[in-house]
Amino acid sequence: MSVHAKQIFVNLPIKSLKQSKQFFSELGFTFNEHFENENTTCMIVNESIYVMLLEEDRFQSFTNKEIPNLATSAGSILAFSLGSRAEVDEVVNRALSAGASKYNDPQDHGFMYGWSFADLDGHLWEFFYMDEEAAAQAAQQQQ
Repeated sequence: MSVHAKQIFVNLPIKSLKQSKQFFSELGFTFNEHFENENTTCMIVNESIYVMLLEEDRFQSFTNKEIPNLATSAGSILAFSLGSRAEVDEVVNRALSAGASKYNDPQDHGFMYGWSFADLDGHLWEFFYMDEEAAAQAAQQQQ
């Protein structure tokens, strides 16, 4: 049996709902206010991908595990495919202007281009563009 999920909801602990919502709004994300209260919001990535931003106390109510110190640890890297290199640069530059921290320099692998940042809470976000034809050619050359 294979799994065919219809949607994904990524849950992230945050320090300040107000600051996180402002930050991600500046990147161009919108929110589903039906799933929002004083310490939680639902950020819409697209019609099947959502990021639940939960203030740490609310997040902690879902787990008995410790929230990692993202200044010294990486819990995950959220990677999103975009339609062009220019879109990658635009999103990351907006994030850096809005207060994100530089995480990696842009990486150009020929068939794939990506750039990363850490958000206000230290979560790692990577945006990339992949030229499908060039990726297929690179894979054929390696065989």
